[in-house]
Order: sequence, then C-alpha cells, then structure tokens
Amino acid sequence: MGAGGGMKQSGPRRPLREVGELVAAGLSDGVGLDAVAAKYAIGISPAVVELIDPADPADPIARQFVPTLNELVTTPDERADPIGDLTHSPVEGIVHRYPDRVLLKAVHVCPVYCRFCFRREMVGPAGLGTLTGPELDAAVGYIADHPEIWEVILTGGDPLVLSPRRLAEIMARLAGIAHVKIVRFHTRVPVVEPERVDGAMVAALRASGKTTYLAVHANHEREFTPAARAAMARLVDGGVVLISQSVLLRGVNDDVETLAGLMKAFVENRVKPYYLHHPDLAPGTSHFRVSIEEGQALVTALRGRISGLAQPSYMLDIPGGHGKAEIGAAAISGGDGCFTVRDWQGGEHRYPPG
Repeated sequence: MGAGGGMKQSGPRRPLREVGELVAAGLSDGVGLDAVAAKYAIGISPAVVELIDPADPADPIARQFVPTLNELVTTPDERADPIGDLTHSPVEGIVHRYPDRVLLKAVHVCPVYCRFCFRREMVGPAGLGTLTGPELDAAVGYIADHPEIWEVILTGGDPLVLSPRRLAEIMARLAGIAHVKIVRFHTRVPVVEPERVDGAMVAALRASGKTTYLAVHANHEREFTPAARAAMARLVDGGVVLISQSVLLRGVNDDVETLAGLMKAFVENRVKPYYLHHPDLAPGTSHFRVSIEEGQALVTALRGRISGLAQPSYMLDIPGGHGKAEIGAAAISGGDGCFTVRDWQGGEHRYPPG
C-alpha cells in the first residue's frame, strides 16, 4: 500500500499523459478514451498514481484524475467558460471581476489535470499556454495602473509549475506596486508534486511588503500523504499562510464522514478551510455534480459534527461571470425583531425566546 492508503504502482516515476500509459499502469482499459484525450488534457503525477487503488472501481482518487467516457457527455447547461472569466478579462492573463482583486493567469498548464476542471477548455498542452514577455508586461502594467487592486491571485493553470526563478521574478515585479498588499497562489502542487515545494520555492513565494497566501486544493483526506504534509509544513514554517479550496464531487467527498475527514486534515496541517465549491457547469462534468440541496444538507451536517475551525464556506460561481455566492442553507428566517433559527439537528427555535 502507498502512503495514504493507495496501491503502489510499479514502473518509472514520471507523469502519465497518454491513454496507453494509463492502460500500462493498470488504471484503465483505455476503450474509447482517445476521443476524451483529443478534447481534454490527461496528466497524473507519480505521487497521485501511488495513491490510486486500481482494484477499486470507486476509488475517489482515480475518479478525480483518470479519464472516463462520461466526459464525452455534455448537457445543455454546460459551457466552455462556466464562470465567465473572459467577460472580465481586460488584457491577456488578467481577470478583474471584483474591485479590489484580480486573477493573474501566468500559465495554463498543470502538473495534473482534474477531470472536473472548470477551465478544462483553456488548460493543457493545447490550451492558452504561458504568457509571453510582452503579455506579462501588459498584465503587470494593468495591475500597476489600477490603484484599487489590493490583492493579486496567481492561478491558471497551476502557477507553481513555474520555476522558483520565474516565480521570484513575478513576485519582485508585484513588490514594486505599492497598492498591492496581498499575493495569493492557487495550487495543487503541495499535494500532487510535493517534492517541488523546497526551500527555493518557498523563498520565491515571499516578497518584501507583501503578505503571501496559498490556497491548497485537495478533495479527499487520502491526498494528505506524509510528503504532502511535509510540503505544507515547509510553506507554513516559511511564512506562507495556507487556506483550502475543495470541490464537492459526487463519488469523491459527497458524504459527511469524508467531508469532515478532509476538513480536519486541512486544520491538522495548519490550513484554514476556506471554500467548498459547488461543481461548475464545465463540459463533460455532469457525473460529478451533486444538487445544491444535497450540498446544503452536507454543510449543515458538518456544523454539528466538527469544530468551527474546520468549517468551509459553500460557494457557487454564478454562471456568466457574475461572481461567487455563498449558498449554505440559511439558518435564520423572519424579520421585524422576530426570527426562527434552525439548529444543526434541524430543530427550530424562536429568537428572542418566548
């Protein structure tokens, strides 16, 4: 067994990127998957391969990363840009949806390719690529020209696929913009390629006068291998604040015990639970989606089960570029000084009492 409960795979420690490699590793029979590979990138890192139990057809790690024919099924409500990034992109690589923060998408490749990815039409070897020098200049120039921008969020793609030298260069440029105070990275790397998180990488994420946050994306407790835990510790000990992001996925974490274990694992590794995303309407991902009512019931059940330290916000990205909304079931209703409050077990209580 591999660390975290998966089955160790034999063979070279290199990413699996082709259908034939999945077949050789015993992760798929490959039937019909060339059509999936023609549409969406495949990538499974050695660390992830070691977690997968190929004998378990319902393995939650495999479900996240191994392609299936379900991805060829699209529904009428799915869209190539489900959260409307392009609607708010004034220059290449920038998404400016909210007044005080922007996304900086410096790169559109990842160390792994999640089968539920909401940017799956944009990422991968055939995706939008890495920003060119002039494109990065224009993106940084846009940030410098907009004093309302307080936070820059590096995403993509996965920004931690860049070398420490490249990351340090970007951080140095942001350090020269006085109104930017917060730099945030969104990444899977500490979980799927923990060996990349070395001293050079941690140092590259820091810059004078800026506070660095890093959102660690994980969806199942088994992803917290000893190597992943050590990578997170290096980041925290190096002065990087860690928060979490997860996606609520059918067949991966859509039961309260699994979700509670995931959130506790974050807290135990000094990662503050932040967002639990409702699955986006990305093409070929309907088999991952739960209903909003199911999600609300799960996050309500979490309230009574685990510490407040381990509670994420349940979020929906409104299609069309309208931003995020918190969609956890409201616990209070009423008005004019009289309210009904629902407790974690479903009981209702008047407030004020009597």
